[in-house]
Amino acid sequence: MSAIQESDRALAGAPAVPAAPRAPSTQRGAEPAYQVIRRNGAVTAFDESKISVALTKAFLAVEGSGAAASRRVHDIVEGLTAQIVAALTRRADHGRTFHIEEVQDQVELALMRGEHHKVARAYVLYRDERSRERAAAAAKVEASPVAPALHVTAADGSRAPLDQARLARLVEEACAGLADVDAAPVLAETRRNLYDGISEDELALAPIMAARTLIETEPNYSQVSARLLLDLLRHEALSFVHGRPTRATHAEMAEGYAEYFPAYVKKGIAVDLLDPELARYDLSKLSAALKPERDLQFQFLGLQTLYDRYFLQTGGIRFELPQAFFMRVAMGLAAREIDREARAIEFYDLISSFDFMCSTPTLFNAGTPRPQLSSCFLTSVADDLDGIFKAVKDNALLSKYAGGLGNSWTRVRGLGAHIRGTNGQSQGVVPFLKVANDTAIAVNQGGKRKGAVCAYLETWHVDIEEFLDLRKNTGDDRRRTHDMNTANWVPDLFLQRVEADGPWTLFSPDEAPDLHDLYGPAFKTAYEAYEAKAARGEIRVHKQVRALDLWRRMLTMLFETGHPWVTFKDPCNIRSPQGHVGVVHSSNLCTEITLNTSDDEVAVCNLGSINLANHIGERGLDRARLERTIRTAMRMLDNVIDINFYTIPEARRSNLRHRPVGLGIMGFQDALQALRLPIASEAAVRFADESMEVISFHAISASVDLAAERGRYPSFDGSLWSRGILPIDSVELLADARDGVLDLDRSSTLDWSDLRERVRSVGMRNSNTMAIAPTATISNICGVAQSIEPAFRNLYVKANMSGDFTVVNPGLVRDLKALGLWDEVMISDLKYFDGSLGAIDRVPDDLKALYATAFEIDASWLVEAAARRQKWIDQAQSLNLYIANPNGRKLDTLYRLAWKRGLKTTYYLRAMSATHVEKSTLKGTDGKLNAVSAPAPVAAAPAAAAPIVVAAPTASTLAADELTLTDGAPMVCPIDDPTCEACQ
Repeated sequence: MSAIQESDRALAGAPAVPAAPRAPSTQRGAEPAYQVIRRNGAVTAFDESKISVALTKAFLAVEGSGAAASRRVHDIVEGLTAQIVAALTRRADHGRTFHIEEVQDQVELALMRGEHHKVARAYVLYRDERSRERAAAAAKVEASPVAPALHVTAADGSRAPLDQARLARLVEEACAGLADVDAAPVLAETRRNLYDGISEDELALAPIMAARTLIETEPNYSQVSARLLLDLLRHEALSFVHGRPTRATHAEMAEGYAEYFPAYVKKGIAVDLLDPELARYDLSKLSAALKPERDLQFQFLGLQTLYDRYFLQTGGIRFELPQAFFMRVAMGLAAREIDREARAIEFYDLISSFDFMCSTPTLFNAGTPRPQLSSCFLTSVADDLDGIFKAVKDNALLSKYAGGLGNSWTRVRGLGAHIRGTNGQSQGVVPFLKVANDTAIAVNQGGKRKGAVCAYLETWHVDIEEFLDLRKNTGDDRRRTHDMNTANWVPDLFLQRVEADGPWTLFSPDEAPDLHDLYGPAFKTAYEAYEAKAARGEIRVHKQVRALDLWRRMLTMLFETGHPWVTFKDPCNIRSPQGHVGVVHSSNLCTEITLNTSDDEVAVCNLGSINLANHIGERGLDRARLERTIRTAMRMLDNVIDINFYTIPEARRSNLRHRPVGLGIMGFQDALQALRLPIASEAAVRFADESMEVISFHAISASVDLAAERGRYPSFDGSLWSRGILPIDSVELLADARDGVLDLDRSSTLDWSDLRERVRSVGMRNSNTMAIAPTATISNICGVAQSIEPAFRNLYVKANMSGDFTVVNPGLVRDLKALGLWDEVMISDLKYFDGSLGAIDRVPDDLKALYATAFEIDASWLVEAAARRQKWIDQAQSLNLYIANPNGRKLDTLYRLAWKRGLKTTYYLRAMSATHVEKSTLKGTDGKLNAVSAPAPVAAAPAAAAPIVVAAPTASTLAADELTLTDGAPMVCPIDDPTCEACQ
């Protein structure tokens, strides 16, 4: 027997060559008693001396057994053992039971971290060999019945034999119909984690966790994990609804849903979680329309997300199954339809197919006693204490029911401004922002959803420099807002001054009150008049700075803290269909909503997103399917306005008067990959343009049809719509305001003339129709990429309240399998290079381009695609920008490009994160296998951007070293955080 074999046996508790043992950790005073599950199911005391023995044997097997080597090994082993024990016990609760494989995982990780690569390699290879042998042995004995040797402990303490046959059927059913998955390794891994006396909850989790460990080798195990989670959910929901312990397989639910659904509605009403109106539906008709087979389409992350935070629960018991969840939402949205059963079924079919998904507040609250279904609320804060604290109170009420907030603070007078009532001086806007920040923390929907708010300030406000510092970790903490998002509301005139390297004057709004409501040429005229008054000494509080210096500081803080975001006031207002009734003073929490606000109106928007990936067929974009989706989706979004529960009257007044909705998209990169179009390409930019044109056409057309059926929105007359000016036409209004300077492709492929006339003559049901939200969570539910985002990684680890698990791009795996490249070596390489293909020499260049990740492409490609979409959209889009190695020149060029292309807003700037894929299972001697050492190339910037990139710094251009950029990534919400629901 080799020393490595003895090492493995020593860890597993088998007899080994005697060694001087340490005192086991279980004998140390009051320390918790840890236990280890051996592979045969026996439970023994955790003894750290076995770790020392195993490590010693592994080192001696590789490095020899001389006296000098033995002394060196002793010192190394002592340190590694301490690290391993600390890692195990640090995460353990009192009485924690470890599996022997978990201990061995920590041994392997400690060897890798300590750079003992030869020992680690030998240890890993032996573990793999033994694992395959055990799996083969388990498969052989699977066919022969084995008397149950294990027992399950129920919640009441009673014990019953483990039903091995049901466990096998459950896993086999979960694997049925999926390519490249096998029940045998899931069963083997499950049984490895069982022990006599295991609780029912632990037994339910065991196969789920077992399947999750296989996802990195085959993405389809994600669906296996989801199906196993369904079994746990079915037991929980059916037992509660039927009032008795009930289990059902998926096959049994084909009939069981019809019995369950009416009982679920009755139970939900009884516990005050469902609107009693739902009982008035024809429940038998709706039950017959449910499609139980759609339970099987979930990826694990999607179902886990629903399970953790969306399904209705009482007392910690979830009683809502997936198809009941989708039907509940559909019923809530169809409540005021004439044939509401037919409409509910139509709505259910759309969202349960994942062709379209409602936003998080709609999914949370539709069909409940308080249906607050809207996503976004925008307010403008007045310049007096009553107005300020009313705004704070409104924030609290809106946050209570899952609203994301955008506040314009520009009207609040600046630091040093005169206060007539007290004859004192103002402390400026920052102290009140601190109050708003703390309110967002305090009111978070009872822990169900984080309070989320974004404060906007115009670039001419005298407090703008302090505003830029709000998210810094240094300085006076009383003037910091660590939890609130911030955004610059930038007029065109400022960027024109930056281009000209001119001066910029800051004012307090009490002395320049009309600037808040002006934009375009009117703003320029008024602003220059105030500058003249300041020069004559007629304005008390003002400050002149170099525009370029302020721009530098804006970009510096954007990199260092992720805030304030850069949003553009003039495009938002000049292209707004509603300029005749008000002004857009800010965007929302996620920068995709551009609606009017005033003291009397709080803007509200209702969101939902098309899953673009589901609308790609063999011939490309399936336009007929897309049209059907949009017509139904627009009806659902319009219904939200009338059904909605409004917490403040200003929100109700605004929403009923203007009736805006925001139809967006998700799965954009999935669609590109299905079409074999690299995201950093002219073809992808054209697809962004053409697909958004189709969506715009049918969204506007659907709103016209709703207007013909239900009437036009009340403030239609005088709007751009009423003048026959569609979003594609309003681009010219922006160009005119900029004296003809707008570097944007204006081409189109559809005939808009007839639709333009219909809009003018029939009217619109909705003042605004489109907005592309981030879809941070609903895209997880549907199993596609977020919004218009490039892939963050092709392989990475997600973390949520249920633990960490691997996510792999299934399209990439399919392509690599077709080339014979998907193997253990490729997985190791992907882990080492953080999910990037760029530095893996075996991978063809076309696949590297197709599956390029966010930090591998030039961010200007994202701007170009966004600009082509923006010409079709009447609101805006949440556009994250990614830069792997940022510097002043890059940031300056990128954000000027966004402005010159006519974008309305940008969102987060994301620098390369310090978080990497866990490399503990890498199997190379140096952590990487078959990979070249060159860094991943960044895709070249689009040729169209070339005229804007300058070769050398000039008076009005930032050089690469002209910003002081700190090391590390900015503090922003994690892009791969499935617990964040504030963004849709």
